Amino acid sequence: QVQLAESGGGLVQAGGSLKLSCVASGGALSSYTMGWFRQAPGKEREFVAAAARFGGIYADSVKGRFTISRDNIKNTLYLQMNSLKPEDTAVYHCAADKLLRSLPSRGEREYDYWGQGTQVTVSS
Repeated sequence: QVQLAESGGGLVQAGGSLKLSCVASGGALSSYTMGWFRQAPGKEREFVAAAARFGGIYADSVKGRFTISRDNIKNTLYLQMNSLKPEDTAVYHCAADKLLRSLPSRGEREYDYWGQGTQVTVSS
């Protein structure tokens, strides 16, 4: 069973950047479809980005600002976040779908393993 651990969150001013990392242990990250989700206070968890065999997809709210990538040697998933906005404030979770799909899913029910999350706070 793969275990996921996020890091890289913090406090940043609007317009700034952060890079989140998600280290996988107990399994090869290259064998999974990987995703990032976030949950803001008082809101439901929402899809941010995901990467599968043939590329990635993004939520409309982050398209053009966020980039998902993976380093299979380091067994690490990344989320580069640029031009951050106060509405990006949330706990960010990485997730693994045990199937390496051709295209990733936006639905959190497709993901089998979850990290504890890392807090991102964007001040205005």
